[in-house]
Amino acid sequence: MPVNLVFIGRVAPMLLAFAVVAACSKNENKPAEKPTVDVTVVTIARKDTPATAIYVAQTQSSQAVNIQARVSGFLEKRVYVEGSVVKAGQVLFQMDQKPFQAQVDAAAAALQRQQAAMEVAKANLARTKPLAAQNALSQKDLDDATGQFQQTSAAVEQAKAQLEEANLNLSYTTIRSPVNGVSSFAAIADGTYLSPQNSQLTTISVLTPMWINFSVSENDMERIREDIRSGQLKLPEGGRFAVEVEMVDGSLFPYTGKITFADPSYNSTTGTFLLRATVNNPEGALRPNQYVRARLTGAIRPNAIVVPQRSVQQSGKGHFVWVINKDNQAELRPVTVGDWIAEDWLIAEGLAEGDQVVVDGGIRLTQGASVKTSPYVPAASSSVSAKKGNGRSAQVSTATSPSSVSVYFPSGQATLNTDAQRALRIAAAAYIGIGTQILITGYADKTGNAAANIELAKRRAATVRDQLVQLGVESRRIKLEPPVNITGGASDDQARRVDLVVGQ
Repeated sequence: MPVNLVFIGRVAPMLLAFAVVAACSKNENKPAEKPTVDVTVVTIARKDTPATAIYVAQTQSSQAVNIQARVSGFLEKRVYVEGSVVKAGQVLFQMDQKPFQAQVDAAAAALQRQQAAMEVAKANLARTKPLAAQNALSQKDLDDATGQFQQTSAAVEQAKAQLEEANLNLSYTTIRSPVNGVSSFAAIADGTYLSPQNSQLTTISVLTPMWINFSVSENDMERIREDIRSGQLKLPEGGRFAVEVEMVDGSLFPYTGKITFADPSYNSTTGTFLLRATVNNPEGALRPNQYVRARLTGAIRPNAIVVPQRSVQQSGKGHFVWVINKDNQAELRPVTVGDWIAEDWLIAEGLAEGDQVVVDGGIRLTQGASVKTSPYVPAASSSVSAKKGNGRSAQVSTATSPSSVSVYFPSGQATLNTDAQRALRIAAAAYIGIGTQILITGYADKTGNAAANIELAKRRAATVRDQLVQLGVESRRIKLEPPVNITGGASDDQARRVDLVVGQ
């Protein structure tokens, strides 16, 4: 009995230790629970959504008048201030009038001489008529007197025309503006002799109304037609779009215009059709050849689905969003995107009414992750008060330009696919209206031939830059950053991207 007790006393601690170790092993093998991720969500609801098309545009004077000298002579002085706004009838240039005044005086003297000769001929005819009637003078004498009177009368009319011409030439020496508008520089210096070869003096450009010229690509035209046929787009009644002009600082011009001309000819060089809008510009805020953005409003997209822009992410396979299922778990959902609408993004395919889409917190999600949701509350949009043509004030929403855009390339290539080209068109339309620098950074895969990967990243960044310049972004605002190395493998698509970031 004592032996057994001793044995038990020795074995019991060992059994207890084994039990503790076994319990620890079970706890170590049990997978740790993933933490719940806090996200904000928006519930999808279909609604009629205004459709706004934005195009890079350039202003043009509705009437640009070339001011030319009508007579030859010396230019005495320029009277107007170059670049100033001038009124119709305002004197712009003054030529030397002395030679032309001499011509007027000579023509006036010639007229007086012819008038005196006509009076003598008239009196002679008056004396000849009664004498010829009494046969005191022959019929020939009467015919001679009549002819002399008619010749002197014609000479008087000719002298009057020559005097009028001399007065016109004298008036042409004072060169006036025929229209209200803004003046250009003086092309001829004071003291220069003007002739038909150098008669161009300056240009006056009418400021109101102002033309807004922009081009629509053939692909965009076909896409619009397809959306109309499929019922995804409804144009305004009669196709009467309202054209808003967005200035370089993002503010809206206070007057709206309308499309007044559509070029029926297709430009095979640019692949576009030219459209022209006319807008009132009474204060002269718009000047010829400015770059602006034309916003066509009035169309709607019936029963459209839109989500905040930052809820949409992009990978090498395309765009996607995170959707919360009934078990409060995250699911990756591929989507087909459409146009940007202010700070929202139109979703053409991939979402249905009632879906809960993650807006904030999606960067931390993985497939099947548990989430804790809260409603997304959009920030108050900034607005500016713009004076409309009818005198009323309207609150105009100011959409912010995308702070960063990522463009993905096919593996081993430096050419843009359709999705990348479309993303750059949207980005360029936004970048036109800002004045800050745009930084372009390519990413190079660390794996493989490092030198070749860096060179490929540089070519991709240059391709993005060239495309932006072609779309109207000023090249001086674009800066190419050195490529950034990134590890390949599971992140291959990230090593094929180029980032565009708006500088501060």
